[in-house]
Amino acid sequence: MDRLQRQVLLGCVFLFALASQVMAGSLSDAERAYSAGDYEKSAKLYLPLAKQGNAKAQLSLGVIYYLGQGVPQDYQEAAKWLRLAAKQGHALAQVILGAIYDLGLGVPQDYKEAAKWYRLAAEQGDADGQYNLGIMYARELGVPQDYLRAHMWMSLAGKYPDELAFVAKQMSGDQIAKARELARKCVIKKFKGC
Repeated sequence: MDRLQRQVLLGCVFLFALASQVMAGSLSDAERAYSAGDYEKSAKLYLPLAKQGNAKAQLSLGVIYYLGQGVPQDYQEAAKWLRLAAKQGHALAQVILGAIYDLGLGVPQDYKEAAKWYRLAAEQGDADGQYNLGIMYARELGVPQDYLRAHMWMSLAGKYPDELAFVAKQMSGDQIAKARELARKCVIKKFKGC
């Protein structure tokens, strides 16, 4: 590599490092503004980062629009930003987007789409995604009714034991044992393909 190429390469590395620092600083500034309750400022700071593809900024902006913090509440705008973060694999964005489809907030109610997003979060070990997917199986919403899978996902989530007990009442002792075995295998598989 000749000297000119090396200088150009070092210049590119420097610019990339500088841009990363600026982006990180802007994200920190947006997070500080949000924590301080200055939602309008945080929305303005998150927006350019979200447009650049920063999943955390997209999630945060989606939540801001979902809750109407510093901006008019807008479920369609929330869904737009949450979908972008969810497609990048952000589990919390997937859960919230699932809830948006589950409830039909700013989008047509679509249980199948809700179950899809809950499943993606559940497969990352997200307890809310696991619990919500279990509910979808228990109530036959977007997925076939399956108390074994409902029990499995809800027990993996470790939340709301009363809801899990309700599902268990619909099952025989053998089915509960089978659901527990499915949960054990699911953990071994790190929640993939359960």
